[in-house]
Amino acid sequence: MDVTIVKTDYEGQAKKLLELLENTDVIIVAGGDGTLQEVITGVLRRADEATFSKIPIGFIPLGQTSSLSQTLFAESGNKVHDKSQTPCRDSINVRHITDATLAIVKGETVPLDVLQIKGEKEQPVFALTGLRWGSFRDAGVTVSKYWYLGPLKTKVAHFFSTLKEWPQTHQASLSYTGPAERPPSGAEETPPRPSLYRRILRRLASYWVQPQDAPQEVSPEVWKEVQLSTLELSISTRNSQLDLASKEDFMNICMEPNTVSKGDFITIGSKKVRDPKVRADGTECLQASRCTLLLPEGTGGSFSIDSEEYEAMPVQVKLLPRKLQFFCDPRKREQLLQSTAQ
Repeated sequence: MDVTIVKTDYEGQAKKLLELLENTDVIIVAGGDGTLQEVITGVLRRADEATFSKIPIGFIPLGQTSSLSQTLFAESGNKVHDKSQTPCRDSINVRHITDATLAIVKGETVPLDVLQIKGEKEQPVFALTGLRWGSFRDAGVTVSKYWYLGPLKTKVAHFFSTLKEWPQTHQASLSYTGPAERPPSGAEETPPRPSLYRRILRRLASYWVQPQDAPQEVSPEVWKEVQLSTLELSISTRNSQLDLASKEDFMNICMEPNTVSKGDFITIGSKKVRDPKVRADGTECLQASRCTLLLPEGTGGSFSIDSEEYEAMPVQVKLLPRKLQFFCDPRKREQLLQSTAQ
């Protein structure tokens, strides 16, 4: 068995490597959200991505943020380290690293959705978690500046954010189309090509058969448009809560109200740093398979795409359902199958 190990030295190297990599049987990524996003972007930008994307991917969580850990690996029964009864983060990370390595060896996989995010001029980037744009995101990225305040740094970062213009409103126009019906399992597989003899018989049969009525026209997609005035917008996959038996494929678009008080902003924002799925009361959520986000001219700021910073700009977002196969802890896969059967 031949194994090639590459240690990346600069941002974007993993992306370039995967764009040029020759065929391989398995891809293993040891890093965090940023490294993983570079890898999947490199894979899905390839000319042969339709076949190359079928190669299973192993993820060993070593980065500062590893959002997929909770999706791919079972919860551990670690002992707690303080009165809040929260398992020690270091012990959880060690357990996830061990589980990730064993998952690759055992070979169990689960399909994960991917978001294709494309600006007006840039090449598309791809995300496994999603896109965030707004005040909670902006305050969250400043937390590290207050490292010297220890456990208070998160609340302090959000407090200083409230000293700016309030309420902080992000305006945009969003058009979207609803969920797509999920095809039956195996529907995407290409059937084997019939023999030459059968192809000739089929061609003769189609020549002599009576013409049939023209097929019914497919109804055009229905697009809806909404005007946003929100504290924060998020467009996310459902990878954090996999539903293997779902009959529809969609991404979640959530718009948090700009009526949140300063006190609630600090409280909710501090929770979001630990769990971005936390939402403010009154959040409106939509389900879509594709959407277009238009920003007013002169809009500044940044997006977070899988925890990586990108310049805020008009974008088109498309869901690629069950696009990539990831190695998964067999215990976690069993949990998913059991929840599906219930």
